[in-house]
Amino acid sequence: MLSRVAESLFWMSRYLERAEDVARIIAVNFQASLDAPDVSQALAWEPVIAITGDRQVYAAAFDTFDEASVTAFLTRHPENRNAILSCVGRARENARAVREQISREMWEEINRLYHVVYGADVDSIVRNPYDFFSQIRNGSHLFQGVTDATMAHSEGWEFIQAGKYLERADKTARILDVKYGALTSNTGGEGAPLVSLQWIALLKSCSAFEPYRRSHSQLQAWRVVDFLLLDRTFPRSVAFCLEQTRRSLARLSDSPLDRPSNAAERLLGRLYAELTYLDIREALADLHVYLDDMERKINAVGESVAQTYFIPNVLPPSVAAPSRYYEAQQQQQQQ
Repeated sequence: MLSRVAESLFWMSRYLERAEDVARIIAVNFQASLDAPDVSQALAWEPVIAITGDRQVYAAAFDTFDEASVTAFLTRHPENRNAILSCVGRARENARAVREQISREMWEEINRLYHVVYGADVDSIVRNPYDFFSQIRNGSHLFQGVTDATMAHSEGWEFIQAGKYLERADKTARILDVKYGALTSNTGGEGAPLVSLQWIALLKSCSAFEPYRRSHSQLQAWRVVDFLLLDRTFPRSVAFCLEQTRRSLARLSDSPLDRPSNAAERLLGRLYAELTYLDIREALADLHVYLDDMERKINAVGESVAQTYFIPNVLPPSVAAPSRYYEAQQQQQQQ
């Protein structure tokens, strides 16, 4: 498979997963603001911007944190590269670039989702956020189902899975990092009604509330962290996502899981091993530091995947002359 095709499939999947995650976070925040109307808008909406890591870009465009401003910024603001419209648009452009590699149903679904987002305006979204964000989430789920059902589970499909799960692991870690810090600084105690609502909102931001309650009867901080980081059966826990990414990369390189063949697999294997043998009490000693380090390592895995599969490794002229394709790739990078 050509490196440009693999890269487009990988990032198509990552962008679509990112759009879904942002949509879920905003939708949950809208619901939480209805359940706790006395909480100030700044306190309720500033953490949403912190999760996406776009505080500086937001501050340059808006003066306050409120539902209308945050919604506008995260749905279709032109300066925000992580806005839903930007993510779905870039996913669509990557899909267009590899139109011959994906199924007709996949293209139709991602194209339909793009026009749903493109045709929405901020006022209508704020008036009825449930319908709009449900369409984003459902569109992402439908695309994943169509992909599994209509695309051959070969190299291209593995790159899609690797992109999806790596992005998902990053977002779960970010949500837990920001929300946990805000919750533990609250002096109301774990059993306080407002704090309980916020724990529920944290779990719902990761689609984890119902799975968590099936496993645990009480909302306890350490159990929530343990579930979102280490649960091996929940498909949005960090451990589950890293394991799926690890398996996809191993199948791409045709190497056993315990014998990594490239830098990306080795970095991911180390990170997964750290989680496997983690004592949750060690992470809770300073969860922000632990998760911040984890996010950097997840980013390093993504960069290593790009170095391994997407950036051509041209042999010296004395060994072999580079192909025209590699020459074109180098020229594009220099430009």
